[in-house]
Amino acid sequence: MLKQIRVWCWRLRWSLAILGAAGFLLLSAYLRQIPFDSEPILLSYLQIVGSLLCFTYAANALVRFRGTHDRLTLILAFGFVLTGAIDTAATFSSYYTLTSGASGQLHVPLAWMVSRTLLALVLIAGLVVERRVPTSRDPAREIAIALLVVVGVAYMTSAAYFGSPLEPSMHPRSLLSRPGDLLPAILFGIAAIGFTRRSRSRGSSIDRTFCVALWMNVACHIVATQSERLLDAPFTAAQLLKVGSYALVLGGALLDNARLFEQVRQLAVTDSLTGLSNYRTLINVMESEVQRSRRTGRPFALLLFDLDGLKTINDQYGHLTGSRAICRLANCLRIQSRAMDTAARYGGDEFAVVLPEAREEETQRVAMRIRETLAADNEEPPISASIGTSVYHGEGERVEKLLKDADHNLYEEKAKRKVNRVTDNSRRKTPNKS
Repeated sequence: MLKQIRVWCWRLRWSLAILGAAGFLLLSAYLRQIPFDSEPILLSYLQIVGSLLCFTYAANALVRFRGTHDRLTLILAFGFVLTGAIDTAATFSSYYTLTSGASGQLHVPLAWMVSRTLLALVLIAGLVVERRVPTSRDPAREIAIALLVVVGVAYMTSAAYFGSPLEPSMHPRSLLSRPGDLLPAILFGIAAIGFTRRSRSRGSSIDRTFCVALWMNVACHIVATQSERLLDAPFTAAQLLKVGSYALVLGGALLDNARLFEQVRQLAVTDSLTGLSNYRTLINVMESEVQRSRRTGRPFALLLFDLDGLKTINDQYGHLTGSRAICRLANCLRIQSRAMDTAARYGGDEFAVVLPEAREEETQRVAMRIRETLAADNEEPPISASIGTSVYHGEGERVEKLLKDADHNLYEEKAKRKVNRVTDNSRRKTPNKS
């Protein structure tokens, strides 16, 4: 039954894709019939905006490469730089071509074909290199490989167009006025399929955005095949789709960078094993609480926890179980903390909880509740923690003294519990004379 559902879903997906493609072809043919003449300055502005978007994405990709050493990102950066450079150079000459009259508008811009084919081939080459060439973490080698790939693709593309006796031309009365745009459309389609497969395994926002942008480029060149002159509706729509795809790619890259920045920020303030706040965050929170307590006169409390017998757990059960014991204590502190409290990993097996506006009685109740929660945990091996407390009353104490007092109380409790365990063991070993 499940297999049949998957088959039907696959058929429905392809049916919708075919219907969408057919509808888009009809729309492209309709645009060809519209009596529309764009202003030359509008197309020049679109070329300039497209070039700026290419350069901006390339700069963003280079910054991303510095942090991730992602080879595909570096190849795409160089490819967009070349595309932007070609479009910029073409902008200065295209305005005079567009304003030269009807005869000048019946020639397909060679820069358009070169830049678009080059970008599509760079995308395909980047996917092939990422899959075939073993990953290297040497930045110099990555840059050399990326440059070699992009330069090789640029050389072959330029040689194919400038060395070929056949020039891209328009055929206003044919079914396809610009059949040469089918080549970039096919290449962008191959790249779109490759990025779609890649996004299934990675699923990041930038991969999904690239898929949409590449299909927009396919649509761009399908529309361009219906263009009978450079200023008509199909060519203007193709330019808008091209610039829109660049904007979409840049937006996806910026969103992905924001996600990476948030991950880095979380790693900077949290402990990687437990997910609690780290030592730096703990000190910052305590400094903030000291300042707040001086302004309001309200106290706050600090609890220090030391996991008992971690070395014994590591020796008997292994370090994975020891790490699990640390996480169990961290989860207990997270659950028993209020939204305004801050639970942090203070050291290897030491933790701390800052309780804003808590007095001695409330602090002891929290400590007792955590002890009871740990005792009720049925997971093996059983764990317990020694607890030290200190309360800040706004009397000018420093954070260091607050930590020192809590640490002193913690080790006093550990010493008492050790004495009690020794006493209990000796009583068990002493025979009853009665």
